[in-house]
Amino acid sequence: MSTALATAWTQRRLTALFHGLLPGRADLAAMRRDPRRDLVAGVTVAIVALPLALAFGVTSGAGAQAGLATAIVAGFLAAVFGGSNLQVSGPTGAMTVVLVPIIAQFGVNGVLFVGLLAGVMLLGLALARVGRFAAFVPTPVIEGFTAGIAVVIALQQIPAALGVAAGSAERVWQVAAEAVAAFVRAPSWEAPLVALLVAAVMLIGAQWRPGVPFSLIAVALAALAAETLELDIARIGALPATLPAPSLDFLDFGAIAVLLPAALAVAALAALESLLCASVADTMSADERHEPDRELFGQGVANLVTPLFGGVPATGAIARTAVNVRAGARSRLSAVVHALVLAVIVFALAGLVARIPLAALAGVLLGTTVRMVQIGSLRAIARSTRGDALVMVLTFTVTVALDLITAVVVGIGVAILLAVRAVARSVQVQRVPLGGAAGAQTDEERRLLNEHIVAYRFEGPLFFAAAHRFLLQLGAVADVQVVILRMSQVTTVDATGAQVLGEVIKQLEQRDITVLLSGVRPQHRRVFTALGVACEGSVFTDTPSAIAHARHLVAGRYVLPSASP
Repeated sequence: MSTALATAWTQRRLTALFHGLLPGRADLAAMRRDPRRDLVAGVTVAIVALPLALAFGVTSGAGAQAGLATAIVAGFLAAVFGGSNLQVSGPTGAMTVVLVPIIAQFGVNGVLFVGLLAGVMLLGLALARVGRFAAFVPTPVIEGFTAGIAVVIALQQIPAALGVAAGSAERVWQVAAEAVAAFVRAPSWEAPLVALLVAAVMLIGAQWRPGVPFSLIAVALAALAAETLELDIARIGALPATLPAPSLDFLDFGAIAVLLPAALAVAALAALESLLCASVADTMSADERHEPDRELFGQGVANLVTPLFGGVPATGAIARTAVNVRAGARSRLSAVVHALVLAVIVFALAGLVARIPLAALAGVLLGTTVRMVQIGSLRAIARSTRGDALVMVLTFTVTVALDLITAVVVGIGVAILLAVRAVARSVQVQRVPLGGAAGAQTDEERRLLNEHIVAYRFEGPLFFAAAHRFLLQLGAVADVQVVILRMSQVTTVDATGAQVLGEVIKQLEQRDITVLLSGVRPQHRRVFTALGVACEGSVFTDTPSAIAHARHLVAGRYVLPSASP
């Protein structure tokens, strides 16, 4: 192959590989549609995002500056390369839950490297086109881990809200319990009052004027009160006046094997939360539909670059996305503006941000957790079916007691088992009358046929979960010479179902009962043939042909009485 042909082949392969994943003219056209509304929405989201970015950065253990860097860099890149016109990305509470133990074990450099690895994994998922599978996550799992995340985030805020140092326990509920014990031993009410007042202003204000950024107002008032009254509570501390320059100092390729499980957890959460958030944005807008694989690609780019600026892993943020949509955003320009406004704030107001009390940020997150939990949705799922209620409660419990990724795996696993059980129970094996389809000519002949030929109709999937049921039912057949299995209503056949059917046929043949199959679909017949389930002469295209052959067999074994004159 010549160099020109090789180059052309490579270009075609790359074009096919990245087809639909990169920004295009349609994005620019959408950004020109209504830039004024996008500018207003972007500024609004930035005002809401500022205290959240600070709070999530502090809570993760990487620091407030890491939260700001994540909101700016990841927010910009995910907006440009992502698959949703309305989604806003940045540090989130769910990601914080995963990052806290990583930072505790590996430090800030470890979590930066984890973010880089997660970005590579997200790019791989996008290129493999797996984004569409997010639609299969059950609603009870989503609601369960959302409520669980809310509880975990609230527990994480207990030390800062009480003004005590966080302990070193492994589980977040243990850290919260230790903080409460430390506060009881030496109570100081300044920090708790600040946290509760900030949360109360957020929640009451949201009910009164939903469009007003009460979280920022509450944080500003708390900072002013702390300075004026000289409250003895911890502050955020000095922030850099600019974003740190890109750096690869945190790279340690020898730690890949150790950090790989953590990176897998971060990538899985980033993919899941981003796609769910994009779906929420779609439901809030009548004419928007996100591109799931491109969304994974955008999150991959964001998480690949953000660690270079000292930021932590990012994902789509449901709260900020909801604010963006409600503020009138029409395109991804609003999310770009949100990132740029945050960058200006970092450059111009770093000194003021450093004076914000940590208790105020704890109050912001406490208020956020209350708004995260949708009591109506939880109640509706709990009342729907026992299986859905079980999946939701189990996911919630594992999220709080263990970790989020384990909770999602357990929740989806239990949901799959319950679904398989429901499908298995829907399988029916019914004995059906032969009627006149057998072509019997006399009452005596019909009586003989009815005595020695029996037909069963299968309905539903013939698969591993249902195999045992028809094994028991057909194994009890007695006092017949021929059994006809009507298979036209079988929807699917797997190897286990076919194998068990073969065992049933062998058991019946050992009792001198002939088994005939009718209405077998071509794709199912290939499975039966591959596993040696039925010989060629025992499979018929329709039931009348099978009954006619059965009558021939019975007539050969018995002498039929002559018809009455």
